[in-house]
Amino acid sequence: MQPKVIDPSEVVAEHVYPDAPSKVVKRNLVTHRDDAPNFGMRLFEVEAGGATDHHQHPWEHEVFIVSGSGHLLTDDGLKPFAQGQAVFVPPMAMHQFQNTGDAPLQFICMIPNSGDCQ
Repeated sequence: MQPKVIDPSEVVAEHVYPDAPSKVVKRNLVTHRDDAPNFGMRLFEVEAGGATDHHQHPWEHEVFIVSGSGHLLTDDGLKPFAQGQAVFVPPMAMHQFQNTGDAPLQFICMIPNSGDCQ
């Protein structure tokens, strides 16, 4: 296994919600295919006015907001976030990333490789 550099433009863009094409796009940057033993890294882009599903799962998220701004919907209400900030979502916490700005929201999401990052 050797270190590598990955260009996001060379990673397949997956439209996360087929009923709302292009609203949320995910690129699996680092996964099992890279022999990453512990973590997966994903890049999400959420169109202005778009949002991820309101959901939960058994793994945690570590998120870094690359560009844009929005709100994290939680059981405790909305938590605003902006470019340059980090977000932590613990396991089984209900959450939704909402783009409340006029530009695309981009964020890096790290999850354990036992999560949905194949």
